[in-house]
Amino acid sequence: MQAGRYLQQRLKSFKYAFQGIYAFLRSEPHARIHAVATVLVVAAGFYCRLSANQWIALLIVTGMVWTTEMLNTVVEKIMDHLSPEYHPRVKWIKDVAAGAVLISALVAAITGAVIFIPILC
Repeated sequence: MQAGRYLQQRLKSFKYAFQGIYAFLRSEPHARIHAVATVLVVAAGFYCRLSANQWIALLIVTGMVWTTEMLNTVVEKIMDHLSPEYHPRVKWIKDVAAGAVLISALVAAITGAVIFIPILC
């Protein structure tokens, strides 16, 4: 494959990924809540002049929350498409995916508390 064509294909992949993020933000209320929370955490981080290690921890848990929320959305959309009517197995799948988001959000909140409470109190 030619180098130019290869690069063009990779750039298209990034374009599609950004379109997916945009679609997620436009269609999902939880995405907008996460966006506001992310902006607030970043602002608080700059205000508190966090260390590199503190920033790394916040970046990891923030990325974890965004990733699980996006994957949960995908699971829900797929299951709704495959089984529009109620089905107990579909409910289980969707509940477990939502549980993954809850765990990641709790870990992020605890991480934020460990970092910010000593600074702000």
